[in-house]
Amino acid sequence: QLQLVESGGGSVQAGGSLRLSCAASGNTVSRYAMGWFRQVPGKEREGVAVISTDGGHTYSADSVKGRFTISRDNTKNTLSLQMNSLRPEDTGVYYCAAASRVMWPMRQYDYYYWGQGTQVTVSS
Repeated sequence: QLQLVESGGGSVQAGGSLRLSCAASGNTVSRYAMGWFRQVPGKEREGVAVISTDGGHTYSADSVKGRFTISRDNTKNTLSLQMNSLRPEDTGVYYCAAASRVMWPMRQYDYYYWGQGTQVTVSS
């Protein structure tokens, strides 16, 4: 089993930055492609970005390209999402999740393990 715990969420003004982290335990994170999703009440969970097992390949949603960067440190069993130039529409609960490999577009059912989520609120 793999346990994932997100941190780094909070409230920020539009144009600001946040860095989300996901700490993994119980297994070796290098086995998995890792992704970030976000969800707003009343809407489907949206794939934000995904990174391959070794970090060599990344994909991100058009809505965040040029603003968000996904990265991983397999030696520390961690995943990160650097979020710059934040917009109010980026508000939501952000989840990290693990899959067997990178697939695009991101689909929830491809991800076996999920964190509890961390709230990001961007004010205008």
